[in-house]
Amino acid sequence: MSTFESKTFIKSPLSRVYRFLADFNNHQQLMPDNIQNWTSTNDEASFGIQNMVQLSLQIESRVENKSVNIVAVGTPPFGINLNWDLATEGDGTAVTFTINAELNMMMKMMTSGPLQKLADHEVEALKNALEQ
Repeated sequence: MSTFESKTFIKSPLSRVYRFLADFNNHQQLMPDNIQNWTSTNDEASFGIQNMVQLSLQIESRVENKSVNIVAVGTPPFGINLNWDLATEGDGTAVTFTINAELNMMMKMMTSGPLQKLADHEVEALKNALEQ
């Protein structure tokens, strides 16, 4: 299992950050520009990564004001889950976004950089969306 993690502090109440992440319809705002054909409901999202793959994700569990856990469904190219962990910190929210991927050595060499960039991008986009 390969792990890619990004952390930030958001000057926004924990409950607001949680509500945003608990609804998959909001996650499109967190995606990089190479995401295409986004469709979502409160619990699921499907999208394509330009010139690469089509993915379907589902929120597996929500723990109010604490975490949102997401898993790939269907036939992803490799096993992947995404975890948002939240905690109150001072006058805002500490956020940790973790991507866990089951990658063989070849896939790890090809995808480690892009997966870390994705984790960093989503955390920064979340901060930008909620600190406006």
